[in-house]
Amino acid sequence: MNEIYLQPLFGIFITLAAFQLSQIIGGKWKFVLFNPVLLSVVFIMCFLVLFKIDFEAYNVGGQYLGFLLGPTVVALGVLFYEKYDKIRENIIPFVSAVVIGGIMSVISVCTIAITLGASEPIIRSIAPKSVTTPIALEITKIIGGVPYISAGIVIAVGIFGNAFGPVILRALGIKNKNAIGAALGTAAHGIGTARALEEGKLPGAYAGLAMCINGLLTAIITPHIVNLVI
Repeated sequence: MNEIYLQPLFGIFITLAAFQLSQIIGGKWKFVLFNPVLLSVVFIMCFLVLFKIDFEAYNVGGQYLGFLLGPTVVALGVLFYEKYDKIRENIIPFVSAVVIGGIMSVISVCTIAITLGASEPIIRSIAPKSVTTPIALEITKIIGGVPYISAGIVIAVGIFGNAFGPVILRALGIKNKNAIGAALGTAAHGIGTARALEEGKLPGAYAGLAMCINGLLTAIITPHIVNLVI
């Protein structure tokens, strides 16, 4: 039986099955917690715990899906190229918003963590919470954090942004889909960008570009902000 778990197709099948089931549930019942990404994570975790399957066994196949994240991010460049003329019309306010959002993301999470009495390793680990996982892990290594904590926080932030981001933004009076896309890309990296694409191609292009700009910005400013705050 263990040989089945170690087959690459096992992890791929479980992931795709969980996502397909999540989409069916999310499409049938319009409830914020029935977000496909959130439900998929919950289903996979429950399945692994129920059948006592090690994550390493699941990830033999799951890692191949994770590998596709890189090409997917690059493919967003095609969407940006298609929508470049429209994005160029708002490029200054867009870039300004992403830069301010990226800086405030690092400052706010460090300030809140210090106020709540978090230890220095925890603060250094959660500082790059709003960038995609590979970038966050490299930043964490540079500033002396714990990569495993960073990975968990980044994924949690992405899922939260995907599930609740549009609801929170609309509750705050932000109705423009392009603004929502930019906010999701800035705050919730790749998972947020996937949600922005559901709003439309242009919001998705804004989100993808915001994710890239914020990733570069965060890699540059995080070490300085963390050392200054701590």
